[in-house]
Amino acid sequence: MNNMYFTEEHKLFRESIQDFLKKEVVPHIDKWEKEGAIEKFIWKKFGDMGFLGISYPEAYGGLNLDLFYAVIFLEELQKINSGGFAAAIWAHVYLAMTHLNIEGNDDIKKRYLAPSITGDKIGCLCITEPFGGSDVAGMRSTAVKQGDYYILNGSKTFITNGVYSDYLIVTAKTSPELGNKGISIFVIDRDSEGVSASKLNKLGWNASDTGEIAFDNVKIPASNLLGSEDEGFGYIMQHFALERLIMGVNAHARAEFALEYVLEYMSQREAFGRTIDKFQALRHSIADLYTEMEMCKAFNYSVTYRLNKGEYVVKEATMSKLKSTKMADEVIYQCLQFMGGYGYMEDYPMARLLRDSRLGPIGGGTSEILREILAKIIIDKKEYKPKA
Repeated sequence: MNNMYFTEEHKLFRESIQDFLKKEVVPHIDKWEKEGAIEKFIWKKFGDMGFLGISYPEAYGGLNLDLFYAVIFLEELQKINSGGFAAAIWAHVYLAMTHLNIEGNDDIKKRYLAPSITGDKIGCLCITEPFGGSDVAGMRSTAVKQGDYYILNGSKTFITNGVYSDYLIVTAKTSPELGNKGISIFVIDRDSEGVSASKLNKLGWNASDTGEIAFDNVKIPASNLLGSEDEGFGYIMQHFALERLIMGVNAHARAEFALEYVLEYMSQREAFGRTIDKFQALRHSIADLYTEMEMCKAFNYSVTYRLNKGEYVVKEATMSKLKSTKMADEVIYQCLQFMGGYGYMEDYPMARLLRDSRLGPIGGGTSEILREILAKIIIDKKEYKPKA
């Protein structure tokens, strides 16, 4: 463990989450992967351990710990080899709950954030639309103010926890004529009239429920507005740095898991009278892959350190996701190759890991979008500033 960033308390926390995942989660993973749904009881167990409130205020039941506890949490979730389960957890904790915590007033925090920390309510973040993809500003969903309510119409897609969550954090245009200056964010109860969801079939992340959601004249109490009206785009941009860094951390962690697994495999697998970790071509390939993984991990830790101090690291977090997710795909592809036919078998972890990893360069902003953002920063000298 890197002592530059991690203390003895961090180490003990890592051991605690490892033990918890081994006992409470791993025995159920294959079932959840097969059924495409995570049983509700596990959320409450996470809440009872305090794991859902690592980064949140003590006033609402959280632990208010530094971001390196969150990094440990994310890394260990990747190493149980279910990208879908990990995504369901971190999408709740670091996407939905982030908006509740930052933009929500005290009433909203009591009604939604506190039960989210205990595992009694699960949330999802609804931004992406069927025709928009990574184009947040191009969203078509609208929320029209009528008295003490907003009337929401539109649809969202590729939403993690989109089918089985208890509440939804939803973006919509409240002033369409203002373009991206007219977006607002709301929290909506799942059982609100006019909300419907259908489950999407995916290549990977099978344990998580990824949904397409429709909103048909949904009445939202004005009190469920998060932050200020028409300020939603700024809130979204504000939190993208954290989301991208999370996906970068996830990527280096699953790459590390793949390398650790394949090194153990290679130390036992024999060919031509010796274990295959003695063949120079494979040894040098491993050396290259391990170097790439370690460089991404070190960079991600440095970005976490700066974000933890309150710096606005949108450029660095964008680089983290862009580089780390590509690295993870390449590492896992090669690790599967090292295992030969066994790597292609579902009885071994690499096939699922390969499928799950492939979403990395797509979700949370495609690599193509991230490159353009970085090009604007590097070439055009565009400055992205935190919301005041």
